[in-house]
Amino acid sequence: MMRPYTEPDAVPFSPAGPHDQPLEFDAAETICTHLGETAIDVGGPAALPIYQASTFVYPSCADFEARKQPDSPYFEYTRVGNPTTAVLQNKLAALEKGRWCYVLASGMSAIVAALNSSLHSGAHVVACGQCYWPARRYMVNYLPRFGVDTTFVPTLNPDDYLAALRPETRVLYLESPTSGTIEPMDYEALAHEARKRGVVSIIDNSWAGPIYSNPLEFGVDMVVHSATKYIGGHSDVVAGAVIGRDAELQKRVFREVELVGGTTDPFAAWLMLRGLRTLSLRIKQMEQSALAVASRLAAHPAVRRVSHPGLEGSASRAIVQKYFRGTGSLFSFELREQTKEAAYRFVDRLKLFSIGVSWGGHESLALAGQWFSDPRSPCWTVRLHCGLEATTDLVADVEQALQA
Repeated sequence: MMRPYTEPDAVPFSPAGPHDQPLEFDAAETICTHLGETAIDVGGPAALPIYQASTFVYPSCADFEARKQPDSPYFEYTRVGNPTTAVLQNKLAALEKGRWCYVLASGMSAIVAALNSSLHSGAHVVACGQCYWPARRYMVNYLPRFGVDTTFVPTLNPDDYLAALRPETRVLYLESPTSGTIEPMDYEALAHEARKRGVVSIIDNSWAGPIYSNPLEFGVDMVVHSATKYIGGHSDVVAGAVIGRDAELQKRVFREVELVGGTTDPFAAWLMLRGLRTLSLRIKQMEQSALAVASRLAAHPAVRRVSHPGLEGSASRAIVQKYFRGTGSLFSFELREQTKEAAYRFVDRLKLFSIGVSWGGHESLALAGQWFSDPRSPCWTVRLHCGLEATTDLVADVEQALQA
């Protein structure tokens, strides 16, 4: 009798593909360029081919029978594995110091897969109160349909998160830094304590990316990414990633990937592989521009507060030095005139910063909204992403907009 289509509990899926080769160098730039790309195909193409296939075939029934064994050279179906996607997953796992990775069709797909893999009816989630708004909506509006409750902690004090844990808590969901307000958190001790209590910790590492921070090294169980941001880097692909080390968590996440069907397609994976080749160069240029623009804003009399963890004198400087090797492109600030009209007036005067959601791409972006550290004190905030335009031009653009 032919065995069932999949047995995720008995046979854990490995994202490693037939071309996955060990690499003796561990620098991020070298991993992005070379890992998994040796002997890709006959003829030696410098760019990885796109395996645009839904189904993979086998030379014999014996090969089909053994397709899920770790040493099998065969893929089965792109929803559960594809050669192009496998190379990307191996690179991201290595960059994040993890042992496995699944790439999905969006950042929200990655967040949902990571959360659902550890939740059941009656479970409880403790989450960062300032987290990405769609993630919060999922926990507030969707999870209760399945009997899952969430407590949102309004501060970044680890003790407040520990106090929110219950016997039924199964997931601790964090961001560092937070969306909108861009405030980092000292989460290492919290992650280790959560693990002692049987609580799975998940952190969104999109802001720093795998080049500048590796939360798995500080005790976090799973990292999620909006790969649309730095990893894609060109504003032409939507994707997400879940990365971890634990084999049992890998089985559980794979079950979500396989049965919910949110896998990314081979062409999107290829676009992200292209993005990885320049990731280190791009993020360093963006970081340089963001620091220059943030410094100029911090010195301007029309600005009340700049929230950029990398600025000299920042209250979170010690946390940044512990967890991050760099600070990337995204930060926010508040004008002294705290009105919607003032925030919109500034953003509308910008010439190089386009108005739009998302960030991490080649183009600079601006967005005004009511992000806040304290829900009782909402304030009008402008969020800026510095792209790949010349640093001096971005600084000049902000200066002329401030004249309003």
